[in-house]
Amino acid sequence: MTPASLPLRGRLAVVTGASDGIGTVIATRLAALGAEIVLPVRSAEKGRRTVEALRREIPDATASTRALDLASLDSVHTLVDELRRDGRPVHLLVNNAGVMTPPKRRQTADGFELQWGTNHLGHAALTLGLLPLLREGRARVVHQTSIAARRGHLDENAIHATPYDAMASYVQSKVAVGLFAQELERRSRSMGWHITSTLAHPGVSPTNLLAAQPGVGRERELGARRVVRLLSRLHITGSVASAAEPAVLAATSPGGDFFGPSRLIGGPARPTELWPPFRSEADARRLWDLTAEAIGPRFAV
Repeated sequence: MTPASLPLRGRLAVVTGASDGIGTVIATRLAALGAEIVLPVRSAEKGRRTVEALRREIPDATASTRALDLASLDSVHTLVDELRRDGRPVHLLVNNAGVMTPPKRRQTADGFELQWGTNHLGHAALTLGLLPLLREGRARVVHQTSIAARRGHLDENAIHATPYDAMASYVQSKVAVGLFAQELERRSRSMGWHITSTLAHPGVSPTNLLAAQPGVGRERELGARRVVRLLSRLHITGSVASAAEPAVLAATSPGGDFFGPSRLIGGPARPTELWPPFRSEADARRLWDLTAEAIGPRFAV
């Protein structure tokens, strides 16, 4: 591409979970469109390798890493402080990182169930902490939900329920992502924040969410991942590359508020109808209040 054809030239994009899988593809696609990429990562080594690979693919790309553990609100606050001290407007924030179904209940550094704390609370704190920079950049914020949330609903009792149900907890975290995205958009419009809050889901693809992840207590990949790999080769589900496309479209499309693959589990990205669990304004307001109480005054709007 020539400089004149780079629509994101001069734009700063922050992409979580970009050190592998879908996140790497999202970051690379945005860099190819001219954006400067900031990759907040837990593993400095994985982050370094991702930046090197990105620069090999796009020699003119500007990319850097920052430290972030979404399972620690202190870590989120440290990153927020760093970026706010830099004072640069943020034009794109892609909340992509996530964990899925640890076999045993695990907690964040702040005592929350890991999926709730990482997938939702960590990203909500990051978004609200960066609000001044997002407002200055008239940013688009992309929130990554999951088809697991399609038939769920907000259930406060299930968030910290015992005994632990891994999938139920995952669903709650991803319902919360969808509701938070909708409430952020409503508040932006009513308060003149000039932020566009969009939502995406990747469908089904053979990503590392179901791989062996000792960090969440999973020593072997789930059998479902082998099945999804086979279905992906048969073009029934998506690939890692195609699963990234809805979030890229959400980050770059001038219209639409929810994007996913055309066949729910795979296919070209397109705008899609908002799922029922995300439509309740009352649930979204309740979720916003629950979130604000959980993350505390450091991230207050």
